[in-house]
Amino acid sequence: MQICQNPNCSNPFNPIGNRFCISCGQTNFGQLLRNRYQVLRLIGEGGFSRTYAAQDVDRLDAPCVIKQFFPQVRGTGQRAKAADFFKEEAIRLYELGENHPQIPRLLAYFEQATSLYLVQEFINGSTLLQEVQQKPYSEAQIRQLLADLLPVIDFIHQNNIIHRDIKPENIIRRDTDGKPVLIDFGGAKQVTQTTMGRQATIIYTVGYAPTEQMAGFTCPASDLYALGVTCVRLLTQDLPVQDDYGQLNDPLYDPMNGEWLWQERLEEKGITISDSLRKILNKLLEHLPNDRYQSAATVLEDLNSSDFPVALKFSSLPQPPLAQPQPTKIIVPLPPLKTFDFYVVTVDTKGREVNRDRLSAKYFEEELSRNVDLEMVSIPGGKFLMGSPNLEGDADERPQHQVTINPFFMGKYPITQAQWKAVAALPKVKQALNPYPAKYKGANLPVENVSWYEAVEFCLRLSAKTGRDYRLPSEAEWEYACRAGTTTSFHFGEAVTAELINCNGGDIYAVEPRSKFRRETTNVGSFEVANAFGLYDMHGLVWEWCADPWHNNYVDAPNDGSVWEDGGDKHRRVLRGGSWNFSAELCRSASRSWNEVDGGLRICGFRVVFSAE
Repeated sequence: MQICQNPNCSNPFNPIGNRFCISCGQTNFGQLLRNRYQVLRLIGEGGFSRTYAAQDVDRLDAPCVIKQFFPQVRGTGQRAKAADFFKEEAIRLYELGENHPQIPRLLAYFEQATSLYLVQEFINGSTLLQEVQQKPYSEAQIRQLLADLLPVIDFIHQNNIIHRDIKPENIIRRDTDGKPVLIDFGGAKQVTQTTMGRQATIIYTVGYAPTEQMAGFTCPASDLYALGVTCVRLLTQDLPVQDDYGQLNDPLYDPMNGEWLWQERLEEKGITISDSLRKILNKLLEHLPNDRYQSAATVLEDLNSSDFPVALKFSSLPQPPLAQPQPTKIIVPLPPLKTFDFYVVTVDTKGREVNRDRLSAKYFEEELSRNVDLEMVSIPGGKFLMGSPNLEGDADERPQHQVTINPFFMGKYPITQAQWKAVAALPKVKQALNPYPAKYKGANLPVENVSWYEAVEFCLRLSAKTGRDYRLPSEAEWEYACRAGTTTSFHFGEAVTAELINCNGGDIYAVEPRSKFRRETTNVGSFEVANAFGLYDMHGLVWEWCADPWHNNYVDAPNDGSVWEDGGDKHRRVLRGGSWNFSAELCRSASRSWNEVDGGLRICGFRVVFSAE
């Protein structure tokens, strides 16, 4: 299927191979958007956009959601204003989704053939509307929903964002962990104390919006009102007001008398709830904003202090597996260090080799099994400038800052499948390990299909066997080790070729065309060139897990090379180095990405480190 990119096309779907759109007759469509997103089907259509299920061919056909700007308004001024709303939605998703796992992440925002698109994370699950159409919620379910969703609402309000369209259709229960995810920030608005009292563009859903929002004024209590309406609908299965056809005889709200009738509906259905929940819902539904709860946190306090006998889970974040006691370590002396030689190559901006040096470094061999060893290279301590200058990379690679690194040991190569299999056979510490997780099979190929938790388990088992504290590198240690004293985009220079790294080419850093780059992993060390520390495959081949939680930038980052725990998203961990199926730009020394700790897109490997005494 291919999609017409004419924003005024009434039916943009076309069979692959069509030269002209069957609806509007134009030719501005293609099989892929931005050369990577494949549209699968239409999901829905609203006032400003159309939503499509899609997949990202550059990320192993990972599912995603694409919104196409499709304003059903007339006039240049109205269209420009609608476009501003569309862009604001992208900004809201970027700001919020990067910092909370119950808000979809923005993956891309771009213009193509005069139409705007945003790509966001696909949430696999059912909306609360789909759930309530099957059966009404119980009190226990309402309480748990509030416990899970109020921290999300409190988070967006703390970031001065009012959602303005909370309703069952805009809440998806995620299949993987059962958590509610708040979606559709198309009507969200950023407010401050000085702008909260100003009238804004009127956006709301009839029945869920309070009177002040329908008049163009919003505040945090407006979202809490919509949450209260959502709860009473889930309890009763009834709509808050008559539908568009006036066919609902018993709405939950009586507009002539300004009264909520949801408690009467429950009595008619023979449903009882506790007085404590009744008080909470009634306060959420107060007519005047000042009479309602003023913050999500205060609702949580009342919910937590009520005498309802169900144990509530107030954490809105997924929890890591419970730790088990670690086995006693047997201290083993460090093996004698050996010396190995290697080649270091420097290239010019056209990828031509301009220098080749033969260097040496110290290392030792860790025996994992009878025929499998792990080579650990000694990395000297030092200082370096971490991050990218203004003309390179993205904002998450800035600000540049100086970091001091203590000496440590690091794996010469990413962990191979043979090494993974050997350690997977060791006694379990916290969780089981699949000895054969990789998609591409080969003893000397890197393991490329493991989660962050599994990589941590590998380190724990290796530590228990050797008595050395093996771990994942901090992000600062990884970049320091990758650069090995260089300041260029790659330790080779400012460009790469297919003879230097295994990536997918495709941008200004890759001198050769994409077709010359490989489309699968290769044996570790197969390019036979290292950096000045003696480390191989730091660019490309396989994404490498780091220990750090994800941060959006380096503001307030530590300067001692330690793992940056404070303020980060512990459920997304840093990835470094790029991969065989990603562009050269993402393989730069300073480039950084992330993945969910439980795997997400399972395309990641790692290498191990431990601190030198």
